[in-house]
Amino acid sequence: MEPIISAAELAEIVGRTAMLDVRYRMGGPPGPDEYAKGHLPGARYVDLDAELAAPPGARGRHPLPDPADFTAAMRRAGVDQDRDVVVYDDWNGWGSARAWWLLRWAGHRRVRVLDGGLAAWTAAGQPLSTEEPAPGEGDFTASPGAMPLLDADRAAELARRGVLLDARAPERYRGETEPIDPVAGHIPGAVNAPTTDNVAPDGRFRPAADLAARFTALGADPAAEVGVYCGSGVSAAHEVLALATAGVPAALYVGSWSEWTTDPTRPVATGDAAS
Repeated sequence: MEPIISAAELAEIVGRTAMLDVRYRMGGPPGPDEYAKGHLPGARYVDLDAELAAPPGARGRHPLPDPADFTAAMRRAGVDQDRDVVVYDDWNGWGSARAWWLLRWAGHRRVRVLDGGLAAWTAAGQPLSTEEPAPGEGDFTASPGAMPLLDADRAAELARRGVLLDARAPERYRGETEPIDPVAGHIPGAVNAPTTDNVAPDGRFRPAADLAARFTALGADPAAEVGVYCGSGVSAAHEVLALATAGVPAALYVGSWSEWTTDPTRPVATGDAAS
């Protein structure tokens, strides 16, 4: 199954698929408030901070949720084991990519992201609803391990022998600024590949061939061993999704820079060079 779906394709299956609204923006506005103003008909809201991550701490700002907690959240959202799921947001696809990746990691095989998110849906003339569905009674059970993971040690190793992509903005990669985490810079050996370059100005993913060319130029082709990190494992999930669209499997370092910098003995690189 392709990892993304167009608004036109989704319109054909509304009512036959579980839909998750994963609106999330650092600094707001709050996702539940935006959901209440209007969402895709039948969609249920899923909170990224509360349901797609465990509490922040030494494992980073968005560590993996407990599988039992994730199972309960997805069942409330109406997710069934063998029914299609479509996820969407209204901010670069980051929140929906996190939900896509978590469901895939937890063993769900039929998950797609709405290409272009809420804006693409409304641009296609499709309706929104303010009616909130009752909590779902899904039968999904998380079975972790279906997507590859990196921890800090494996991310450092991959940066030396494979391709480790840093999905953050160039100025954060270079260490010129760090608005969130306590240390600026990047993992030595990582290559900067900003998530924002995955999408066109309208918020839709660039064509698969263009993405493949972009990643190949960075050394990330189907023959390479590829991993991705960002600040806290959210925008990096978007990069994993873009790589999947281009036919390149990749592992996610969920803890990302927010975990890396909790240990002062871990090395930090700055500047444009990978090392």
